[in-house]
Amino acid sequence: MHVASLSLTDFRSYPGVEIELEPGTTAFVGPNGQGKTNLVEALGYVATHSSHRVATDAPLVRHGAQRAVVRALVVRDDRRALIELEINPGRANRARVNRSPVSRPRDALGLLRTVLFAPEDLALVKGDPSERRRFLDELLVARAPRYAGVRADYERVLKQRNALLRTAAATRAGRRRGPRRQDDEVAFASAGAGDPLTTLEVWDAHLVRHGAELLAGRLELVEALRPLAAKAYATLAPSSGLADLEYRGSNESTLSTDIPNLGTNREALAERLKATLAEVRQAELERGVTLVGPHRDDLLLRLGELPARGYASHGESWSFALALRLAAYDLLRSDGGDPVLILDDVFAELDSQRRRRLTEIVAPAEQVLITAAVPDDVPPELSGARFDVREGSVTRVR
Repeated sequence: MHVASLSLTDFRSYPGVEIELEPGTTAFVGPNGQGKTNLVEALGYVATHSSHRVATDAPLVRHGAQRAVVRALVVRDDRRALIELEINPGRANRARVNRSPVSRPRDALGLLRTVLFAPEDLALVKGDPSERRRFLDELLVARAPRYAGVRADYERVLKQRNALLRTAAATRAGRRRGPRRQDDEVAFASAGAGDPLTTLEVWDAHLVRHGAELLAGRLELVEALRPLAAKAYATLAPSSGLADLEYRGSNESTLSTDIPNLGTNREALAERLKATLAEVRQAELERGVTLVGPHRDDLLLRLGELPARGYASHGESWSFALALRLAAYDLLRSDGGDPVLILDDVFAELDSQRRRRLTEIVAPAEQVLITAAVPDDVPPELSGARFDVREGSVTRVR
């Protein structure tokens, strides 16, 4: 798989730009702040419908413009797909494939698969659990686009359930100002939904169904990633100990080992999530928020016996983050076809040994896109096409 062309309209700093690309290595070189990362960010957005730099779409649209458009021509084997995404902050985004509209933007997911390394990846090790959940979910969708729908359904149910719990918590707080109501059902009835416990049980059932499906996908993914991440880390940092992954549930249970074949046992996952919701029912009614489920889980990263977060050095953290991305790359390759590798200002962050080892790993990829502030940051082993990027202009160097 490779990207044959990229076109941007009002995306970030670019009023308009068109670039012809080819297999092999392409480097975008220029001083910081000139728009190199904007180019590869756009390709990452086509692949995942999100940015690795910001949480919302608004910053992606050039100041003064109403929308941004990203077009990428993707070649896989003998097939070509022109993907067009229209980014409309505050409104629904739109997508077209081969110039034909699709009913939902997520229907275009999977046509381009990328693995993107960036300085922001350090948050995979040092950041909050949300960073690691996002890593898992984006890779899950890249492998099986149907999980985009599973995630959307789960988030919709979670939002509705949290709204009901917030109303209940506010009602309980108001009741405490008068005679104390010990009966949760009476206190919850003022939420305005008929039989309150029945209403909550309906949302419980939806949360359990969609949550179990998302959990199953994540658990299967973690088991597939574990040996690949360990291998990649050993290659990048052979003297730093064994890297390992463990999926940790929001109730502090180690889901990947508690029940045999849990990743494929949807019924067991559903029963466990249902039971856990029952255990925290009182706390949820008091706090007004859903306390357990995939939205609160974490991916634990270990070096030897210690958690990487808080114990790993800066170099070890970088190596672990790279190992996760390399594991994702190997996993996507095993599904058939190389994903596009994007290295956004990565080599400047690495010492000479890690730089050499990373170069050896990525060199055989079908397409590698690199951003660098100076030409010397691009390893000579990854020589190929080069574009100079400065002041909004992208020029091919002959």
